[in-house]
Amino acid sequence: MPDGKGWLLVEFSGNTKQQADEKAHGLMAELAKENEHPAMKLFDDPAQEKLLWEIRESGLGATAFVPGMKLAWPGWEDSAVHPDNVGDYLQDLRKLFDKFGYKASLYGHFGQGCIHCRIDFDLFTKEGLETYRAFTKEAAALVVKYKGSLSGEHGDGQARADLLEMMYGAQLMEAFREFKRIWDPQWKMNPGKVIDAYGQTAHLRLGTDYAPPALSTHFSFEEDEGSFAHATLRCVGVGKCRRQESGTMCPSYMVTREEEHSTRGRTHLLFEMLRGEEIKAGWKSREVKNALDLCLACKGCKGECPVNVDMATYKSEFLSHYYKGRLRPRSAYAFGWIYWWARAAAFTPRVVNFFTRNPITGPIAKKLAGVDQKRTIPAFARLTFRDWFGTRALSLPSGAGNAERPKVILWADTFNNFFLPETLVAATEVLEAAGFRVVVPRQMLCCGRPLYDFGMLTTAKRLLKEILSALREEIRDGVPIVGLEPSCVAVFRDELTGLIPHDEDARRLKQQVFTLAEFLIKKAPDFAVPHLPARALVHVHCHHKSVLGKESEEALFNRMKLDHTVLDSGCCGMAGYFGYESGKHYEVGLAAGERVLLPAVRQADAATIIIADGFSCREQIEQGTDRKGLHTAQVLQMALRQESGHLRYPEEKYVDAMKLRDPKARKKTTLVLVAVGAIALTALLVVGRKRN
Repeated sequence: MPDGKGWLLVEFSGNTKQQADEKAHGLMAELAKENEHPAMKLFDDPAQEKLLWEIRESGLGATAFVPGMKLAWPGWEDSAVHPDNVGDYLQDLRKLFDKFGYKASLYGHFGQGCIHCRIDFDLFTKEGLETYRAFTKEAAALVVKYKGSLSGEHGDGQARADLLEMMYGAQLMEAFREFKRIWDPQWKMNPGKVIDAYGQTAHLRLGTDYAPPALSTHFSFEEDEGSFAHATLRCVGVGKCRRQESGTMCPSYMVTREEEHSTRGRTHLLFEMLRGEEIKAGWKSREVKNALDLCLACKGCKGECPVNVDMATYKSEFLSHYYKGRLRPRSAYAFGWIYWWARAAAFTPRVVNFFTRNPITGPIAKKLAGVDQKRTIPAFARLTFRDWFGTRALSLPSGAGNAERPKVILWADTFNNFFLPETLVAATEVLEAAGFRVVVPRQMLCCGRPLYDFGMLTTAKRLLKEILSALREEIRDGVPIVGLEPSCVAVFRDELTGLIPHDEDARRLKQQVFTLAEFLIKKAPDFAVPHLPARALVHVHCHHKSVLGKESEEALFNRMKLDHTVLDSGCCGMAGYFGYESGKHYEVGLAAGERVLLPAVRQADAATIIIADGFSCREQIEQGTDRKGLHTAQVLQMALRQESGHLRYPEEKYVDAMKLRDPKARKKTTLVLVAVGAIALTALLVVGRKRN
């Protein structure tokens, strides 16, 4: 219920659900007697209850970095009084905030008398620190007045040690001191924290000497006042990134269990890098590079961290400076430039596949690309989607496709276009069945997703500007764009405006890009989604969960009557290039996949469909099990064909049956082999002449 400044969330317990509900209804009845129209609601649905508690648990993040408000800090975040005194204590505490000119956000366990809050202390100036000390002394006196505790849950430590005598008294503090002398006569066990403390404002993370350098960055960091230094302050040390079982954040920590490889550990290292005391090499710091090396750039932290730390972006920014003037690893050029390699390979994919996948030259190709020998390099499709789409357009009779239908751009991303074009073919069929006219940009475009993993941000920005230029008319006309690769859609919804922050077309494009499920749910509400009576396991791509949200996909599967289970599988571990790269990356990537995803796929019965929209996710599944994953577009296509009387394909047969064939492939291959032979013959003749 509202008190004018917030809502009170009350949970009731009982031996049965009925008992708990009766208690809730009893309180509501009492409140209704006092107020004719009380603002209150009973939530007894488990799913809604879970969401409410997630809101409560996000209290720290929601109050730490509030847009348009001063930064808020701990410092008086854990006081506690008897539950009977909570109301009076809170009124007096608010008066104290007003006296010192502070704004505070309150939350906590009011039923237990524990009050959490974040307060906009000025911890940067001498005057601000003096005011902070004065406030905490009066706040401590207030707690003592109510016979409470300075710390209800979090402990005392250096931040409150100066105030402990006000609560315990001089005699008891001396007893603490004598006890420490007995067990720690040389004062070696964490000295200066409780007894004879260093002081509230000693060893502050910030303080009057905090002066990080003003850095020039590729990303704008608009949510952090345009400052990379401000971004490194985001972590408040909660440690949610140290979860070991559920969620996406943080896959490298889940595998290694090392603080260095957690979101918190990495953020603190970046902070120390800017502080320049312990880490002095700045952007060229090897310590920071090593800590970031096992980051899978999954963006799990952006979606799950209470303060939305975005380590994938921080890593990309760091690497762009770390490698300035240096050569990157081989894998950076092999995978980062995949857009250009794929375009070259598309001319004769059969030849390229032969050299990258046969037992003689395949290992050499892997070595050159930095790929682990246990991995398989994905095969290039014999016919790209763009070629198929162009040929199809030429073969359609005049007027076919209904030009009066609303237009939608299908984004032919690098991965699906060059490797799995059947996914885009399926999306074309689905969108046309939904009543839309599908178009593909004439100019070949790429969002540059792989470039971010290696800090190749100048090139990535250039590709984004090419997109804005090529699609300017469509963007301004509001033509929607449907993307199938979640990481590419995430680029438009996240990195685009981070790299190009003050461009109106970039902002428009961000709003006009959808996943297939989003588009069908939001833009095609009248589409009779075909039913598919089957079971499915669903693995949601990391960027999909963290940036895009999976609500539309679940809504779509429900409309399809698809019996589906969304796995709490976190990151698949392949993570673009990560799981391919030899050494530690391969090991960590595989271990991440083996946590939940791969065992779940292996345990699924043969009739269960495996759904995974991410290209790398499907590769991890295919290379780690005997199953193949389907994209949502292919599952919809399967449902459409089933309902129209066509043969229903089992999963593997369905994928293979839809492979595209290039009618000119044999001619192209012959030309390449002739060219290679001519070059080899010329080389032999030249060598022979030199010897003569």
